[in-house]
Amino acid sequence: MPELRTTKAMEYLEQSCHDRATIRHRRRPEIAGTARFKTYPEAERIVLPVDWSPDEPRLLPLLQKRRSQRRYAGAEPLALRDLSFMLWAAQGITARMGNHYLRTAPSAGALYPIETYLVVERVAGLTAGLYHFEVEHFQLKRLSAEVRGKDAAHVCLDQDFIGQADLTFFWTAIFRRSMAKYGERGLRYLFLDAGHICQNLLLAAESLSCGGCPVAAFYDQEAGALLGLDGRNEAVIYAASVGRK
Repeated sequence: MPELRTTKAMEYLEQSCHDRATIRHRRRPEIAGTARFKTYPEAERIVLPVDWSPDEPRLLPLLQKRRSQRRYAGAEPLALRDLSFMLWAAQGITARMGNHYLRTAPSAGALYPIETYLVVERVAGLTAGLYHFEVEHFQLKRLSAEVRGKDAAHVCLDQDFIGQADLTFFWTAIFRRSMAKYGERGLRYLFLDAGHICQNLLLAAESLSCGGCPVAAFYDQEAGALLGLDGRNEAVIYAASVGRK
């Protein structure tokens, strides 16, 4: 496999980055739209039952009520125990298999290339600022007291609702963890892993009467600089705001 920076996967990632100077003027490919649903009109039709009775009935309302939340109460701070539960639901260790520590969300090859950073604005017991979630020891490390919610909003295309949230999650990919084993295809797995993590977080937030909004629109280099990344071996690939409804 070629060195990481010379792969087609990294070329794609760099060519698809947003930056403040060119985002409004960059030419988009002219790709025609298509139907919202795919159907097979001539195929046999089987109507599915909807009287589900799962062993865990609380899952149904969580899935039913989950929506992207862009308005937050902003009155009382989020409880630290609630944040702790959300972090566990997103990436907590649940078992050990040989040298692998398995987590709540799946990962290709059990490699877990996704790191979690938090920009905390209102969480009881935590000073506002930038944190990194250390999965192995289930703890947070405070990296900066200077980074605030408004800064998270600024790098996410100045979307105001992000600055109003109790906190913002940023997920980064350490490319070599996946691509050293899977090569170019490892890039696909990175994004799949991040999606699994985010959905776990959103369901956990819903169970706590909170809401979240996934965010994929950000200025890539600015977001990386906000988190203090090197910009070559690790990059932001996903984010989500979370707060009380």
